[in-house]
Amino acid sequence: MIVQPAIKKTLASRLLEWFAGHKRPMPWRQTTDPYRIWISEMMLQQTQVATVEPYFLRFIGKFPTLQTLAAADLGDVMKSWEGLGYYSRARNMHRAAGEMMQRFRGQIPDNLEDLISLPGIGRYTAGAILSIAFGRPAPILDGNVIRVLTRLFHITDNTDKAATRTLLWFLAAQILPGEQDSATNPVRDRMPNRIRIREFNEALMELGALLCKTRSPACPVCPLNTICEAHRLGIQESLPVRNPRKPVPHFDVTAGIIWKADRFLITLRPPKGLLGGLWEFPGGKKEPGESLEKCLNREILEELNIHVQVKQHLISVRHAYTHFKITLHVFECDYQGGELRMDPDAAVDFRWIRASQLEQFAFPGADRKVIELIEKTHLK
Repeated sequence: MIVQPAIKKTLASRLLEWFAGHKRPMPWRQTTDPYRIWISEMMLQQTQVATVEPYFLRFIGKFPTLQTLAAADLGDVMKSWEGLGYYSRARNMHRAAGEMMQRFRGQIPDNLEDLISLPGIGRYTAGAILSIAFGRPAPILDGNVIRVLTRLFHITDNTDKAATRTLLWFLAAQILPGEQDSATNPVRDRMPNRIRIREFNEALMELGALLCKTRSPACPVCPLNTICEAHRLGIQESLPVRNPRKPVPHFDVTAGIIWKADRFLITLRPPKGLLGGLWEFPGGKKEPGESLEKCLNREILEELNIHVQVKQHLISVRHAYTHFKITLHVFECDYQGGELRMDPDAAVDFRWIRASQLEQFAFPGADRKVIELIEKTHLK
């Protein structure tokens, strides 16, 4: 599929004009610092702008440069990320910062090959860094852009298929503005193309976020409505085509607040996998036909080699992850004996702490209500 020059020019002109008057103020839009652009793009993956903004400001306040992030303790990075979810992003950022210090003399690379060689940086994130921070003609393709492109160019193939994604990347590269694809506003006509590239890619994402939404897109006020094929055909809400969603499984999970005198036990999850690098209250997933109390005793013995007495139920917390949901059942427990030895697949470190120390450690989101209860009960 080849985009005609007239369509490309109209698209660039209208989109840039619209963006100039409608773009939302965001802290990362006030800079072209590649470090801050990178941090913002990592945080924005599968996360809404309103959620990201306070995290971004706090994170930059604590780790203002690539050097400070690379030198930071992973635990401090995870604590700054706590509550934002998708924790592999934070681990990858810390690793990538270290690699950039070693491999690229403390600089964020300005080319695709080097960027995608770094942990956590794929083609989309690399394209965003290259176009937004460096003004390079690099395409981007996130969920918002996919929605805009499939509707604009009437792409009815399944976007979960590799061939369709290849086509969309091809279209995203084709429509990038050149020197002649400027806005009609005289001031914008004089805009250097590196800035035009940056604003164009941001405008594509902004259009998808604000107008070209999944449900009830605002087609009447969209600057591209007269060149949008899906709008012309009245099928905008049926695009993009994706695989049907699978049923979301649910699991019952147990956790214990295991007391030993005036302290209780927390353990550190391995650095890889779901919630890797976070602290938690020991426990695990209930097996079919197993009681919650029996599950908790079994999991603690298997993972930590200690015996506990499971006492009263404290709280149950429902929490949703990307592909499944859990109910976390938390019990108060007493340590009964045994030399603590960790299963490295379940825990890599442990601490016996007081309630007053909880805020020093990064926990998963499901544990926050548990922490609030402990602090309310034991911090008087």
